[in-house]
Amino acid sequence: MGRMTQHRKIHRFHVDGTTEYPVRFKEDVLAAEEPLEIRIGPRSFAVTMRTPGDDFDLVAGFLVSEGIIRQQSELMSLRFCAGENEGVQTFNVVEAQLGPGVPMPERMRNIYTSSSCGICGTDSIEAVRKTLHYSPAQDPLRIPVDVLAELPERLREAQTLFAKTGGVHAAGLFKVDGTGPELLCLREDVGRHNAVDKVVGWGLRQGLLPLSGTVLQVSGRASFELVQKAALAGIPVLAAVSAPSSLAADLAAETGVTLVGFSRGHSLNVYAGRDRLMRPRKVSHEGNFARL
Repeated sequence: MGRMTQHRKIHRFHVDGTTEYPVRFKEDVLAAEEPLEIRIGPRSFAVTMRTPGDDFDLVAGFLVSEGIIRQQSELMSLRFCAGENEGVQTFNVVEAQLGPGVPMPERMRNIYTSSSCGICGTDSIEAVRKTLHYSPAQDPLRIPVDVLAELPERLREAQTLFAKTGGVHAAGLFKVDGTGPELLCLREDVGRHNAVDKVVGWGLRQGLLPLSGTVLQVSGRASFELVQKAALAGIPVLAAVSAPSSLAADLAAETGVTLVGFSRGHSLNVYAGRDRLMRPRKVSHEGNFARL
């Protein structure tokens, strides 16, 4: 796992009064959390807390989420820069060079973003309702409800960092076709928005945007920012194991993203874009999926 985990000594107590003798420290594995400074050219753009790993994907996805780039050709290069600590390479500073003709952001965020906040520092809700380059509403994807319901378990099975630490969020991008769901990319991070940015950044760097015909399955709740990130990447379906917010549901309806919450394997709630869901495969007729 490299820099993604750290080991700490702990002393375990039991509330039933039992203890372990002889008393000795145990070791636990923690998910790492470190700051990442994102620069556009020589200018500092933002600092976010993240789990180290897949940092270039994170920066690329962050730039998509900020509405700065939308395709692979608009990002010329990514590189690690030496940090401010006497020029020591900390691998905590990434510089992005934009492609020719890509305008610099009108304003640099220059603000600390915690692992629980992906839009801290923006001026208003209007500022984060960025112009969409793609139209999820036009995506023809249709998905049987039982296929959608199995994605949380598929995601959980692939979460190697969570299995070690129990302390990270996950985002998985699934391609859904007649042969069933295929996991294209999975990323884990202490910040759920970082995990999504890493998936989107992977897609951009692979030249796959818009991510048409895909489902973004996340391990936590569905916030406004996650719906926005999905819409900006052209992802037609966002599914979460927990609840969405009211603003997330509003934005999903506005942008044409199908928003699913409380997806727990045996049931799920659809908050926007119900027309994309089809009857389970086991009750389909003549080999064709019937619409719900």
